[in-house]
Amino acid sequence: MLEGKAVVGETDMLEAMQQDALDLAAKALDFFDVTDSTQIARFIKKEFDRSYGAGWQCIVGTDFGSFVTHWCGCFIHFCIGSLAILLFRGSTGQETEADDQFPPLKITAA
Repeated sequence: MLEGKAVVGETDMLEAMQQDALDLAAKALDFFDVTDSTQIARFIKKEFDRSYGAGWQCIVGTDFGSFVTHWCGCFIHFCIGSLAILLFRGSTGQETEADDQFPPLKITAA
């Protein structure tokens, strides 16, 4: 595992869900080499799909950009050492009524 504590950059998740994300990242880093970002991302994504429903996406790496649409309450970006992790539940704007528990977040540029 990478040395250091997780530093949360941006999130709109509830504390309990944030802690799940951080715990799963630490667990993934125990299982996989830090250079195996695809396996780390797959592990975190599959665990969140199982715990919180389908549609989660996970990006792991040391240098990436992103522009995503996500469900309100379902986004976190954090770093552990030099490794950045972006975890979010994707949104297309065409979800069913069953998915209304997490409505899409409306963001306007300043």
